[in-house]
Amino acid sequence: MFRISHYMHALAQAERTGTYALAEGRKPRGPVVIWNLIRRCNLTCKHCYALSADHDYAGELDTAEVFTVMDDLKAFGVPVLILSGGEPLLRPDILDIARRALQQRFYVGLSTNGTLIDAAWAERIAQVGFNYVGISLDGLQAVHDRFRRLQGAFDRSLNAVRLLRDRGVRVGLRFTMTDMNAADLRPLLELMRAEGIPKFYFSHLNYAGRGNLHRGRDARFEATREALELIFDRAWEDARRGGGEEYVTGNNDADGPFLLRWAARQLPHWLPHLQLHLRQWGGNASGLNVANIDNLGHVHPDTMWWHHDLGSVRERPFSAIWNDLSDPLMAGLKQQPRAVQGRCAGCQYLDICGGNTRVRAQQLTGDPWAEDPGCYLDDAEIGLAQPGKRVAITPFSYQPH
Repeated sequence: MFRISHYMHALAQAERTGTYALAEGRKPRGPVVIWNLIRRCNLTCKHCYALSADHDYAGELDTAEVFTVMDDLKAFGVPVLILSGGEPLLRPDILDIARRALQQRFYVGLSTNGTLIDAAWAERIAQVGFNYVGISLDGLQAVHDRFRRLQGAFDRSLNAVRLLRDRGVRVGLRFTMTDMNAADLRPLLELMRAEGIPKFYFSHLNYAGRGNLHRGRDARFEATREALELIFDRAWEDARRGGGEEYVTGNNDADGPFLLRWAARQLPHWLPHLQLHLRQWGGNASGLNVANIDNLGHVHPDTMWWHHDLGSVRERPFSAIWNDLSDPLMAGLKQQPRAVQGRCAGCQYLDICGGNTRVRAQQLTGDPWAEDPGCYLDDAEIGLAQPGKRVAITPFSYQPH
């Protein structure tokens, strides 16, 4: 996750005080865990990485197993649990799981499509005290309903946002952009502000599940750049006026270097400080600071790597699985810098983006260490001495599990 507003507020404070406050970077002991507690979903969205459907899936972790895993995650130093699905509200014990996680002092988020949330559900969610609830909107009504394959899905999801907002729950919008919905980004940002919604998560399309089937409709690079420029400008406007809006992006770590290019035009005097700040972030966190547990208890480097199984929490604790470098993919992901190839190997921003999203490279080439085909920066922008040259670095061998 790339926290745009975090950097914009640092820049705004620097403008006010004349000093860029760069705190020492601290790494959590354990990764953020995105936990797909259930695969069943009431929708069949076009870009679903879990390929979910509206039926039960056998073999899912029961409540006692979830609690056992949760104890290990806490002891391992995991700071954040994002409870996801499928549609997590279809799990009868979802609120019990959330309450226990909050009692153990995890930061607990809920990722939902929102269509099941009526006033009663909103009240229960508010009483539990989730730290954050993210609800996906793929555009305005016509576009969203088409993506979600359900007439009326937009109205139900937006109503859920309002119900939660009115009960004091911190809620945000989640938007995955393709060329089929790029035109709705600006209206969604206006909707966010008009409705008083504090957070907007912009996700680049990643090639997994149904997102992999639709990768041919990934937003063209120019549209991606325009979208990021729009979000940067809005985040900067909000930071300058001391607002509380939060803008974040995910699934394309070229966003960090692209922010540097934005700052070079807007605030060139703070560019060296921002560059140091972004190096602290370090870019792609798959296999490092973000992890995934699926509905059957299998561990993955992140949610887009469901085709690569690191091990089952039914057989070994998560902590043991996560630290096991006998898996070549995990060894390569944890290596810093990563043994990436092609444009990524010669990129001047490798220490900022971390080689970007490895699953895109693997899905398109079969090699997770190939250059990321989703990088929207051109050769000149990433500092290649000979534009178009492909630099060869010996990669780790990869065999999907």
